[in-house]
Parts: sequence; structure tokens; C-alpha cells
Amino acid sequence: MNKRAILAKNARIEARKCFHGNLIGVKSNILPIAHLFPKWPLENWDNKWCAAFVYYCCIKSGFNIPVKFPSDKVDLNFAACSAWEQWAKLPINNFYHSASSDDFIAKEGDIVLYDNVFCNSPNDHIGIIVENKVSSIAVAEGNLNNVSGVIEREKNENIRGYIRIPNNYSYD
Repeated sequence: MNKRAILAKNARIEARKCFHGNLIGVKSNILPIAHLFPKWPLENWDNKWCAAFVYYCCIKSGFNIPVKFPSDKVDLNFAACSAWEQWAKLPINNFYHSASSDDFIAKEGDIVLYDNVFCNSPNDHIGIIVENKVSSIAVAEGNLNNVSGVIEREKNENIRGYIRIPNNYSYD
């Protein structure tokens, strides 16, 4: 079974459901995503749920990943972009691939980390690749201006790196 292909398919479906935070006159509908992180009240999620969307899609696709990885080297839960990178770089995982790596080719179902997309800071956005093209990637994202969607992004300096979770990964 190719869980990453399932992840890409589910991410595309979930992104097109038009999850959104509080918009003008429309109450947020991200409770299915936010309830995975019960210690954070729903009103605190606006414009801060891209990593939680990725986690939601991973769980929905059969990846067994704890909300907070129990290591002092992963300082936040998976609602934070930086937690994904810290977790992927752990020696027991080694799932992280730098964007500058010449020997890594991104594929559907890989997770992409960005710098300077929304906050002009490192590690400020994350999504799931649903299609890799020659000079761009189609990515399912949560919190794309507080709405989920599939967007095409250029392969440029904003890509920090990629995470490829093995199909057989399961946290025990």
C-alpha cells in the first residue's frame, strides 16, 4: 500500500472542502482539524493552522503519528511547522531532505516546508505535494490566507525542504 499516494489524494480532497478560519461574516469550520489538538482553543487558530492541516491529512491517510512527538529535540506539537522539521531530522527518522539537495526529487505525498511565505520568517508554512511538475509543485495547503486549497507554487528559494514519510512508518 502506498500511503503517500493516499496522503496526496486525501490532501487534495480535504483542501477542496474549503476549510476556513473566521472569515468576514462566516464562522470557522476547522473544528475537525483543531480537535486533534485539544489544548488550543478554536478561537486561537485563525491564520495558524497549516501544519495542523498536514497532520489531519496524515492521520486521515493512516499514518500513526502522535500529536506531540515525545523527544526533547521536538519542542512543539505537529500544529507547528518547525515540529515537522525537527521530527523529520531526528536520527531515528531521517525523513528530511533539504531543498538544496541535488539527489532528491519531490513526489506526490511528500510534505513541503517553506520559508518567508506569509510571515517573512523561516519555517512559516507547510503543505502536501499533490503533483510535481518541471518548475512548480501543486500543493494542498491549509491556511492559505485562512482557507484551505490546492495551489501551484514555483520551485524557488521559498522552499526550505521536504519530508518523505516512509509508507511503513508507524509510531509505536
